[in-house]
Amino acid sequence: MARKRYSDEDILKLLREIELKLAEGGDVQTACRAVGVSDATYYN
Repeated sequence: MARKRYSDEDILKLLREIELKLAEGGDVQTACRAVGVSDATYYN
């Protein structure tokens, strides 16, 4: 089965959500897990 590809808009939306959570004082791992992305994926 082919893996799901996200559109550029979807990726930017997730990154904005993560940045907002980081600005609130959260850590990267917690912010990534809240939006359903692993922290390794975030760093890539």
